[in-house]
Amino acid sequence: MTDPTGALPGLDDTDSATDSGTGPAPVPRAAGYEIERELCAALGSGGRPVRIAGVDEVGRGAWAGPVVVCAAVTDLSAPPALPGRGGRTVALTDSKLLTRAHREAFAEVLPGWLAGHAVGAAAPEEIDEVGMTEALRRAAVRALEALPDPPDVVILDGKQDFLRPPWRVRCEIKADQRSVTVAAASVLAKVHRDRLMAGLDAAFPGYGFADGAGYPSPAHQRTLAESGPTPHHRLSWSYLDDLPRWRHLKKHRDPLAGEGQLSLL
Repeated sequence: MTDPTGALPGLDDTDSATDSGTGPAPVPRAAGYEIERELCAALGSGGRPVRIAGVDEVGRGAWAGPVVVCAAVTDLSAPPALPGRGGRTVALTDSKLLTRAHREAFAEVLPGWLAGHAVGAAAPEEIDEVGMTEALRRAAVRALEALPDPPDVVILDGKQDFLRPPWRVRCEIKADQRSVTVAAASVLAKVHRDRLMAGLDAAFPGYGFADGAGYPSPAHQRTLAESGPTPHHRLSWSYLDDLPRWRHLKKHRDPLAGEGQLSLL
């Protein structure tokens, strides 16, 4: 396992790894296998190895673009690390604690190291139709079902089991910082979605899709107010309530008509 004290910190989406300037930035914790080993001890029966999938999502809070989920499976071997400044190494951890450059570099090496991985997504239209929780579940199931072999157990980042039976799930707060499999899923999901959103930037200039990935940056909000939503925006979200020129485009789910029924009011 890479020594976590050697990890080069990255605290935001820029390629700078410094804090507010008051001193060296804190070193992010390297993900480990504590959770995976506990699950292996609890579920192992002397037969084949326990297959554990780490699952993480990105895009839940964005105003535009899909929600993306990655499922990753390791063989519990030491994860790859990247060379950092001053002879230090950059350890695998939560994608939010890595710089953009380090995420991209990990995304190049992780697929060849992982025992299996897959990505699932739910488009804005599906999010509008069924709501975020169900869209997230569908995206996760698509990723899990695309793995080479079905997992015995899934580690989810957070405290909400959005998968539900028949999937066997262990929820863990900050699993993307504590679990190698979830950290790998976190990086691959983030890079996949960032690339997808960057690909929309030329066709929809001004929304900041290349840099903001569909989240409500100031540039995104200004262009949205001036030009309205694109076909990639989530039209059931409350931001439209604050845009008088475009409020008529908002989609509403009718609670009396059942989940998935939409109307334009």
